[in-house]
Parts: sequence; structure tokens; C-alpha cells
Amino acid sequence: MRMNVAQRQPKVFTHEGGPAVANISAEAQLRRTVMSCLLWESEFYESGKTIADRIVETAQNVKPEIVAAIAIEAREVFNLRHVPLLLLEVLTRTGKGNSIVAQTIGRVIQRADELGEFVAVYTHGGDRRKAKAGHGRKFSAQVLKGLRKAFAKFDEYALAKYDRDGAVKLRDVIRFIRPTPANPGQAALWKRALDRTLATPDTWEVALSGGADKKETFERLLRDGKLGYLALLRNLRNMVQAGVDEDLVRAAILARKGGAHRVFPFRYVAAARVVPQFERYLDQALVASIEDMPKPKGKTLVLVDVSGSMDEKMSGKSDMMRIDAAAALASIMPGDVRVFTFSNQIVEVPPRRGMAGVDAITKSQSHSGTYLGQAVAQMNLIAANNGMGGYDRLIVVTDEQSADRVPDPVMKYAYMINVASNKNGLGYGKWTHIDGFSEGIFRYIAEVEREKPRDNGPVFDPTEV
Repeated sequence: MRMNVAQRQPKVFTHEGGPAVANISAEAQLRRTVMSCLLWESEFYESGKTIADRIVETAQNVKPEIVAAIAIEAREVFNLRHVPLLLLEVLTRTGKGNSIVAQTIGRVIQRADELGEFVAVYTHGGDRRKAKAGHGRKFSAQVLKGLRKAFAKFDEYALAKYDRDGAVKLRDVIRFIRPTPANPGQAALWKRALDRTLATPDTWEVALSGGADKKETFERLLRDGKLGYLALLRNLRNMVQAGVDEDLVRAAILARKGGAHRVFPFRYVAAARVVPQFERYLDQALVASIEDMPKPKGKTLVLVDVSGSMDEKMSGKSDMMRIDAAAALASIMPGDVRVFTFSNQIVEVPPRRGMAGVDAITKSQSHSGTYLGQAVAQMNLIAANNGMGGYDRLIVVTDEQSADRVPDPVMKYAYMINVASNKNGLGYGKWTHIDGFSEGIFRYIAEVEREKPRDNGPVFDPTEV
């Protein structure tokens, strides 16, 4: 039998049938599955279980240090809450005995309820839905150390606010990890947490569940600055129905306090659709979310996927779709931009900012096929026809499931922003691949271009078009 024969690489395709990039690294596969993932939520092409299973399988083939770094990035840069906990579960197995396990657990867990969420995932092999307190996998020394480190970060307000009746309660976590208090005050606090006698937190949920007047409650919390920004956006309809002072609401929207940096751009779009009377203020807040970010030099072509698959809901309980996440990103794209959408056709839309930009993108054409290849080819022609004074970069926002072959970009800077978790994709090679729908991608682009500045020559070779 001959051994010295060339091995043919199997061809890889997207769900739409177009050629995908084969043989990406396990790290790249993990990033593309994680950074846009709302864990256990199904997407257009793949079920939530399929995605979660792939995350676990892929993470097992990535170095523990890289898994730890991706978990931290997913939590701190892309503001994802649940998928980092699943990565932590894998890390506890692949990094067994390594101090990086405790360090990463202590850093990734940033809300008190994530303690119980992680325990539920850890004790049942990555499936929190099967969790029951006191059952399942035993805790390793590094896991206990990490959980104790995370637990010690929370004060009474934080513990009480998230002491919920889940499968694994906060008191269950305390019994599991047996933390050692640093002083008598902390010992007393943790005893109250164990007994579930923590001081009642001053939150809108507690006040309203106790029968307090909605209008008075919301107005008091707004004046005192005790309403988190995401809670503000989610409760705008309740405030309107309760007759809350509109000046207070407007001021809170524009102030962007209480964790606004963790709010995804599409959340502003969701809020504006529910309470259109506040859209002008939500619009200002959305645009303000990137005011402190570096502005790219030169001209940018932006290409947004409006195909049918982008109409999939972000989660089972949400009315927001992937197209909303993509359009929100495109509508706050900084700099000198031209914006196009693609489906069966390629349509240029006005480069409007904020909500007007979202509307222009989502209503630009019917949401049907996914011909990204012909769209990129058209962008290449536009760049070529502009000569040496042409476009510096191409930014594509998509779920990467093209029906046709996607050519290489001709601009010096070309970014494929993936807003879904599908297994196979296109944006590698000459593309800079970015996964996620947080505005943090703009900081990443700035870093890429700072490390790879444009020279004074042409940004493309016209013969390649």
C-alpha cells in the first residue's frame, strides 16, 4: 500500500451551500461559536443544544490558557453572561490542578446569581437545566478556591438582589464552598445569606412585588440613581403606563448610568419600538455609546446582511432579531461611511446614524437569499473605480451563511463581523474575522489598524478585481 500520496481535504460549505473556509483552528472555531452565543437559545440554522455541544467539544481541544482568555473576553468585552460559565466548566476539566481555574472563575463571575448558575452548570456537565442542589459532580480544590474568591466580592445589596429560588440557591453555594470570612462583619453577612435573612434590597422588583405604587417607586429610584440602565430600558413601557415623570425618564436615558457600558446596541432599538415617544432620547444615547471610541481614518464601505436567516429571534423570549443587532452596529459605525445591504440584491442606503440608520437598513429590501459573494464583488468594484483615493476598509456584518462563493476583499482593511454561532464561516484568510455584536468591536478594529497602519500607496491591486 502506498503511503506517499496527497491527502484531499474535504470541502466545507455554509448552511446556504456556499463554499466555507476549511481547517480553521480550534481557537477560531471556539471564538466564532461563543462570541455571539446566547447559550441554549436556538438560531436559524442550528439548535441551542447543537451550539452548546460544539462549544464544549471545541473548548476541550483548546489550551486552557486560551479558553480562560476567551471566557474573560466574552464576559468583559462582549457582555455575555451564560456562555462564559460553560467555558469555565470545560476549563475545570482541561486545566485541572492549574491555578488559572480559580483565577478565571473569580474574574468571570461578576453577579451574585452567576455563582448558582455556574454551580448548576459545573455539577451537571454543562447542562444547568438538569441541576439539583446537592447532586452531581464534586468540587475540585481549584473550583472551590475560585468560587470563594468570587463570593467574597459581593456586598449585602448584591447578594440580596440576586438571592433567587433557582435549582441552586445562594445558600446552597455557601454550603458547598464553605467560605472563610475575613472579619466578624463578613461572617455575620454570610450567616444572614445562609439563613436568607439579608436586608431587603431597594430594587424595583422588590418594591412592586410588595404592592408599592408604580409611579412613586420608579420616580424615587430614578431620582436616587438606583435603577440600572438595562432595567431602565426594559421598564420604559411600565413607566409610561404608570405615568412616571417624563423629564426624569429622559434624563436617565441620556445620563447612561448604572451599567450602560454593558448594554448591547440593539437594546436601544428594542426600547424605541416599545415606547416611540422616547426614541429621540434613546437615539442620542445609542450614538453616545461610541463617542469615546477612536474614529477610523479614511473612508469605509459597510455591508449588512438582511437575508431571511437574519430575521431569527435573538432568544425565545425576545422580539429582537439578528438583523436588529447587525443594523444597530452599522448605524453607529464611526467615520466616513457608505452603507449597503445585501440579500438577493445589493442596495445602498443613506448612511444615517442611530434609529434612522436601523430603519433604513432593515427596510431597504425584502429579506430573502444570502448572496454575500456578489455583494463583496460589487464592493471590490466600487473600491477599484475610486482609484488611489478610494476606500480604506470594508466592514461586513453578517451570519456568514452565503449561498455563493465569496471573493477576497481588495481593500487593505477588511472585516467580517459574525453575529451568529454557525459552525462554518467565510471571513478568514484576507479577512480580519470578528465575532460578536457588542460595540467593543470598534475598539478591536482601532487596535488592528494601529498595529497595521496604512502606507501611502494604493490600498488595492486593481488587477485583482
